[in-house]
Amino acid sequence: MSLSVLIVDDESLARQRLRKLLADCDDPPARVVGEAANAVQAMEAVHRVAPDALLLDVHMPGVDGMGLAKALKQLAAPPAVVFVSAFSEYAVTAFELEAVDYLTKPVRLARLQEALQKVLRARRSDAGGVTTSMPEVLIIQDRGRTERVPLSEVLYLKAELKYVTVRTSTRSFILDAALNELEERHPDWFIRIHRNALVSRHAIRALEKQQDLEEGEGWAVRLSGIDELLAVSRRQLALVRESISG
Repeated sequence: MSLSVLIVDDESLARQRLRKLLADCDDPPARVVGEAANAVQAMEAVHRVAPDALLLDVHMPGVDGMGLAKALKQLAAPPAVVFVSAFSEYAVTAFELEAVDYLTKPVRLARLQEALQKVLRARRSDAGGVTTSMPEVLIIQDRGRTERVPLSEVLYLKAELKYVTVRTSTRSFILDAALNELEERHPDWFIRIHRNALVSRHAIRALEKQQDLEEGEGWAVRLSGIDELLAVSRRQLALVRESISG
């Protein structure tokens, strides 16, 4: 399936570079159906050619990329939006607007193809009549890249110094956030087991006795997907037991 793409950027050189990159995309293939230098031109083109996706810059004269993305959401069948920007700090806002991806300039071919694959998956879901709400996610800045990590993949959150370690079955991330805030924001997903740790309610597999060298005999939870045991404080033990039995 070939994707039709509209390039929206006020800089002609940036549009040319994206056009060249799109010409090299083969998984999936993409064809440029138009270019626009501002939000007004872009909206006119969307109505005229109905692209599958927009490669959309953030900073533009007049209505910026964020404003255009908000306007596109009001359409009956809006195109997918992939933001392309020289600034990474707008990524959180972009994902709140349900952008499919957020690319930072200069864009690499591999990242562009990854974004187009996400667009393609979304298009196939729509074509099959599958309607899903956007999953709850954590927005994580990782070595110059912004990632959305679904809460359904997070096994635990552990406070360490000024940061929080986010652990999935395959990776660990560092999140600049407060554990208390995460607990208040996502009470349906996480339960506190210790002053420095929250675990996924859905990932708890067992509550086991363990021998701690410092605290003596205690309890720990075993989670699905990892071998690591996480200590449960005496204060939280009754709540964890209730959660497992419930």
